[in-house]
Amino acid sequence: MNVVKAFGIAVVIINLVGGCSFPSYTENGKPISLTVGEGFKNPLGYYEAIPRFSWKPPSNSSTSTRQSAYQIQVASTFERLTTEPDKWDSSKIKSSAMSWILYKGKALSSREKIFWRVRFWDENDVASEWSDPAKLEVGLLENSDWKASWIGAKGTQISASPSQSILATPQYFRKQFSLDKSVRKARLYVTAKGVFKVFLNGEDITANDALPPGWTPYEKRIETLTYDVTSLLNQNENALGAIVAGGWYSGRIADLKETDHSKSPRFLAQLEITYSDNTTKVVTSNESWKSTQSGPIRFASNYDGERYDERFEMDDWASPEFDDSNWSQVITDEITSQTRLRPKRHLPVRNIKYLIPQSFEQVDKDTVIFDFGQNMVGVPSINIPVKEGKEVKLRFAEALHKGSFYTENYRSAHSTDYYLPAKDGIAEYTPSFTFHGFRYVEISGFDETKIPLNSWVVANVQHSDITLYRNFKSDNTKLNKLFENINWGLRGNFFDIPLDCPQRDERLGWTGDANAFITPSMYMADVYGFWSAYLESLREEQTKDGFVPLYVPFVKWINWTSSGWGDAATILPWELYMMTGDRKILEDSYPSMRAWIDYHESQAKDNISSMMTFGDWLQPYPEKEGKGANRGDTDFSLISTAFFARSVELTRKAALELGFNEDAKRLANKHEELAKAFRTEFFDKDLNVLKGKETQTAYLLALAFKLLPESDVKIAQIKLVSLLEASGTHLRTGFLGTPLLADVLQEAGRTDLVYALLFKETYPSWFYSINNGATTTWERWNSYSLEDGFNPQGMNSLNHYAYGTISRWFYEGILGVKPSLPGFKRAVISPQLTSQLGFAEGSIPTPNGTIDVSWTMTNVGFDISVTVPFNTTAEFIPPAHYKVEQATKSNGEVLNQWVSLTSGQYQFRLTHDVEDKGATL
Repeated sequence: MNVVKAFGIAVVIINLVGGCSFPSYTENGKPISLTVGEGFKNPLGYYEAIPRFSWKPPSNSSTSTRQSAYQIQVASTFERLTTEPDKWDSSKIKSSAMSWILYKGKALSSREKIFWRVRFWDENDVASEWSDPAKLEVGLLENSDWKASWIGAKGTQISASPSQSILATPQYFRKQFSLDKSVRKARLYVTAKGVFKVFLNGEDITANDALPPGWTPYEKRIETLTYDVTSLLNQNENALGAIVAGGWYSGRIADLKETDHSKSPRFLAQLEITYSDNTTKVVTSNESWKSTQSGPIRFASNYDGERYDERFEMDDWASPEFDDSNWSQVITDEITSQTRLRPKRHLPVRNIKYLIPQSFEQVDKDTVIFDFGQNMVGVPSINIPVKEGKEVKLRFAEALHKGSFYTENYRSAHSTDYYLPAKDGIAEYTPSFTFHGFRYVEISGFDETKIPLNSWVVANVQHSDITLYRNFKSDNTKLNKLFENINWGLRGNFFDIPLDCPQRDERLGWTGDANAFITPSMYMADVYGFWSAYLESLREEQTKDGFVPLYVPFVKWINWTSSGWGDAATILPWELYMMTGDRKILEDSYPSMRAWIDYHESQAKDNISSMMTFGDWLQPYPEKEGKGANRGDTDFSLISTAFFARSVELTRKAALELGFNEDAKRLANKHEELAKAFRTEFFDKDLNVLKGKETQTAYLLALAFKLLPESDVKIAQIKLVSLLEASGTHLRTGFLGTPLLADVLQEAGRTDLVYALLFKETYPSWFYSINNGATTTWERWNSYSLEDGFNPQGMNSLNHYAYGTISRWFYEGILGVKPSLPGFKRAVISPQLTSQLGFAEGSIPTPNGTIDVSWTMTNVGFDISVTVPFNTTAEFIPPAHYKVEQATKSNGEVLNQWVSLTSGQYQFRLTHDVEDKGATL
């Protein structure tokens, strides 16, 4: 789907400052940033037959603060949109909604193109101007829309029992065809069982895409992409070409040592051409295509790299002039109904930017190591002197181990690219069908008579095409560096699915990691479409009994589920709903949420769960030894029962939002039963832990998930604080406890402890990694040190986003903004202040615009600036031990209340509340 995603909230955030409003026609105000679905702007190859419309207010300032009504018009042509909208006219609808408005005309069909516009009325019933028109074009929505067949190279059929080497060798395809009329429009619909590149008349249509169509549960759904190729067609002879590799479909996955030989990569294409006279021609992948496996890419694997042999190059092989008489006829497979073909519902992985080396060191006569200064994900592009027949090898590393190139943390992932030159000269090469996680690139085998240059290599940064907002900063250098590292962790692991890590023989969509990072990532980037697509895959992989795999998409490696991981079925949709206010995410996910509750029930007896769990994964200083140490010291049954209750509570909330009141009542009763059983089973009368070790995470789960009677809450808070103090104010939490720490401590009135943990310099802490050269977030708290190199324990990914979960508190704590209604229709703003920071500022993206907060320490307290966007209300709450000394609006108006702030800019002067006698835990 060749979609241009709206920067959406990000761009609008920058513009929506001040008291946003909607002037009358004479002031030329009109809605902006029109998008459909999860933020697509004018998409080509859209995936919904019933789109959802959203818009933002204009940035003009006036006295208006909210929307009272809207009108949407939809038409089949641009001309009809302004004269007689023939698809849908909503008329004037009294509503404040500006996002996720369902189209109520006739459902759109495949290939259909529509134009739409919107206007609205403010609280004074003054209409805006009509927006500029927006458009969308639907992709192929049903399998029946496809007239093409799957094609493969001869010898790759299952009956031929292809070897692993044959499956790992990319297949090249081409089809020549002619046109005898001028072309008005041409669309190429394309996908693969595997990953592909596609060419038209020698032009690489996918030049900026990486490994399309991406990774879905292939047996259930494969995503398709749409490209506008009108300008690439010739009047006479033309040629379509493609290269297909195994990728995630038939390549090596996890630490499984062999490819699944029952799956051979396949290619599917349908080129639909409309002539100027409105007649059509369709070119499909079928038995008339030619194929070969004798191209220059001899081997390709996500984990193991790529091998390129220049001797096999085929000049102009994708052009009409090429002689393909030595190529073989393809084999074909019919499209079946078991696997749904659907338009891609989020943007593909793309080449986003490139980095140049910060330094390099020649370590041998023909070996040089380049340091890019940043751990990242992607592929290199080389431009180096070579000798005929002398193989060039490219190896990758995240860090040096005591000065030496180190790849052991990649485990069995070979992660090496090879280039074999056919002649002396300059070799230019960029791998096509692999990706690497790295900071360092070692290049060996170049012409040793040449002196290495910095210009020999660049690193292409690849990730799903999302926009990072870069919307937080402070006057603390290490805090800013931590934020930057978390951003790079997001970049590196949002690779079509949310990976746990991007470099070793794993790179899977682990659900537990997703639970930890979904909300922080929504604050940091426009990733709603990304997460919605992942959730669809989760629902597809969930079994009839409600079982949710540990990672999505699922491959047969670890075939059990875990509490705290499978709960992604309830946590992800609820968190997305609170961030966006889009009911569709709950509607789509509610059956899955219910099914997961049923599965939890099957694993429990007397409301105590015995579900398997990974535990508080990678908790520091575990008492256990060996492999079991990775699962932490918190009792497994305590963890599983807590997450059972949490999923019940989130499903209850979803039921209420969707109007399933009977479900909500039943779930409320169940939650009450679980909370009582939890309190009785795992704590004595004095709230000491009865089972397992007394851990920070045991109390965090009890407090965060509200599983204790109100009379026990303060006691639990005191015990948590005591455990923190006993550890020298160091955390002792892993993947499950860490995401809960900051909010629980803030609720306890101990923001000072959150800052103490955040600014801690020694292990285990976030700044410890920064002090040891980190440029991303790590898997372990002590994965690496400058003095000792890599931790000798296994699993040492230096690019793991889970512990980046702390960035959520940058927005909800330091800036102090939380949604009190879904989609931030109403927000609470309560910045958590500290003398350890002199300044902090940031922007919180919401469907209506941005909430901007900045604060500065003064001689007498703090000055805070707040911007509330149009159509939003907010309550400002001074943090504990502070009072509002003065509050004004941007126009100088003095405020006498700040419980219900409407759109506008506000300034607050806070001083210490000397009369505050609140107890400190």
